Amino acid sequence: MLSGSNTPPIAVIPVWHKMIASVTIESLDQEGRGVAHAEGKVIFIEGALPGEIVTYSPYRKKSNFELAQVGKILKPGSARVTPQCRYFGVCGGCGLQHMDARAQVAAKQRILEGDLKHIGKVEPELILPAVYGAAWGYRYRARMSVRYVAKKGGVLVGFHEKRSSFVADMQSCEIMPPRISALIMPLRELIGSLSLRERLPQVEVSLGEEVDVLVLRIMDPLSAQDEVLLRAFAAQHTVQFFLQTKGPETAYPFYPLDAPELNYVLPEFDIVMPFHPTEFTQVNPAMNRILVRRALSLLDPQPGERIADFFCGLGNFTLPIARRGAQVVGYEGSATMVRRAAENAERNRLSANTQFIETNLFEASTTWLQGQGAFDKMLLDPPRDGAFAIVNSLAEGQAAPERIVYVSCNPATLARDAAVLVHAKGYRLKAAGVVNMFPHTTHVESMALFEKD
Repeated sequence: MLSGSNTPPIAVIPVWHKMIASVTIESLDQEGRGVAHAEGKVIFIEGALPGEIVTYSPYRKKSNFELAQVGKILKPGSARVTPQCRYFGVCGGCGLQHMDARAQVAAKQRILEGDLKHIGKVEPELILPAVYGAAWGYRYRARMSVRYVAKKGGVLVGFHEKRSSFVADMQSCEIMPPRISALIMPLRELIGSLSLRERLPQVEVSLGEEVDVLVLRIMDPLSAQDEVLLRAFAAQHTVQFFLQTKGPETAYPFYPLDAPELNYVLPEFDIVMPFHPTEFTQVNPAMNRILVRRALSLLDPQPGERIADFFCGLGNFTLPIARRGAQVVGYEGSATMVRRAAENAERNRLSANTQFIETNLFEASTTWLQGQGAFDKMLLDPPRDGAFAIVNSLAEGQAAPERIVYVSCNPATLARDAAVLVHAKGYRLKAAGVVNMFPHTTHVESMALFEKD
């Protein structure tokens, strides 16, 4: 296997796959695969980078395209680097460690611009400078699988292998903070010693400013000895264990019960944001601070303005907007998140400037949106499915918000929604750019500013 190698990984080619003559890689697709053309087909090659000449081995063939693994790299590209993680190529957690971090961001910017142009038929008037952060040790949220594998000598804790349900046999993770990476082997030993080692499928990592929480998904009750072992581990490694018996809402603190509050902070806005370890928060808190700062800079909330924050979650954008003096209405589909957002507003002394409403935003209509009253500005931060119902429900006249900031985790749905805003609702796409929230992955986080003509 490749796990002990310090050289750029070359995929292991099954003997039944025939190596194909060399091709030149033209670009990178949204899955981080090199794109080439051969024999009238588009070839998507994992592990290949733009500008390289490589051989490849197909593992899936269709009439007009093929999926393949890279074989030999005959001419490396200028962006190729040695992956820092020795499990890269086996673990499915990262897809771009073989590519220079700056080149990754440039590729993501091209994906964003390409989707806006080809899907949305729009182009931003201004390309925002890409936002960079730490490339390693940034991931404060992670869900690791657990599997007891007798042939591997015990319990595995980690991410799935590429294109597989198997858990990678890993001892460290370079994108998680070193103190958490160092816990992988102790966790393997701990879980292997528990009575329910075959009934514990997942460990969720959730890190805050003052506490590191590990949520154990357990399918059976702990034994008395299991409880002793967990308490000893928590004390030795300074972590707090939560136990989760069913869905995320069932997670509860086990030990220690007097641990510090789990929260993240937005110092620029004097905001402390408590959260439950299974609730959604950004995995990269340092980049989240920059994301919020840029969103507020583009939105430019003013005292007295009325602003809508759709898909508001815990209030990640709502509370900073309110801190600037605007009146903000946060909309969210989860009753639990609405309650938590209201609690966070009260915690930060912003209840007077905020209101939170539970509603299914994917079923929004023009009638419903008009019934919410007039908004001066609007912020959208939807999941991957985008905010099509919201943008389609906007009025086309003077009642529409003068400015919209759209935070996206999927450039394709952003482009689709941008087409509605520009071509049907009379907005201009003033600016757009990427925020590298997830270095070494193919995930593209971006932001766009729309203004009324």
